[in-house]
Amino acid sequence: MSERFDCKNCKKSLYGQQYIQVENEPHCITCYEGLHANTCQECKEIIGHNAKELAFEDRYYHEHCFRCFRCDRSLADESFTSHGDLLLCSDCCLNEFSSKCVSCDKTIMPGSKILEFDGSSWHEDCFVCHSCEKPIGGEAFVPNKNQYYCVPCYEDRFTPRCSHCNKALTKGGVTYKDELWHRECFLCAGCSAPLAGQPFTSQGETPYCVKCFSSLYAKKCAGCNSAITGFGDGKYISFEDRQWHQPCFKCSRCSVSLVGSGFFPYRDLILCTDCNNDD
Repeated sequence: MSERFDCKNCKKSLYGQQYIQVENEPHCITCYEGLHANTCQECKEIIGHNAKELAFEDRYYHEHCFRCFRCDRSLADESFTSHGDLLLCSDCCLNEFSSKCVSCDKTIMPGSKILEFDGSSWHEDCFVCHSCEKPIGGEAFVPNKNQYYCVPCYEDRFTPRCSHCNKALTKGGVTYKDELWHRECFLCAGCSAPLAGQPFTSQGETPYCVKCFSSLYAKKCAGCNSAITGFGDGKYISFEDRQWHQPCFKCSRCSVSLVGSGFFPYRDLILCTDCNNDD
């Protein structure tokens, strides 16, 4: 009497029948597919024993179900990637998930150098200065109304320029009579001393330090013979063709202040009322 050769699960004889070994135990085709066959991730059908099976990350597919989610291209012999449960061919993955250059509208391929700013992306060669059209690369740049400039071009086109040297004013500076200077360029027209942060005045449109203005243009006080500059000596008083510092406007005889008082000119003198009455 021959030894029995039955299916491990249903005990059906396997003599003359196809069977599959599972852990060294024979199973009929029906039991194998019911108990051990994988389910296709795509169509949710059993992957039969005679079907070609493809596996990826603990997921199983019929060969004909292993396709790109977007274009339906077979991935059996293609490079692909996955996003969640979705399989995508390389082309669709690039179109779906890779950045596009805002300049040329082409996909920025993985591994390519990408430049990003304010939510936009560029190929390295597409990120160029709006003025000179040279690639900016990793250099400093200045955005201006959705346009991008290298620093030299921005300074050349938009940055105010010094009235003295005509070079760009990138920070600080001095404003005088609606014109701009670098602090180091704002100088006295007489002695070239820096005027930034110092008292100064002008003759016409030309700035001078107090010393030069006093020497060149200021009128002399009839009392002390010093220059009347308006700096440090307060208001001044003018009478006919003479001027006085306010503290110097005194009676020529008794030295009483004549500021706000009546006075009398007498030859080259100015006299208070009392001294004038003495005469």
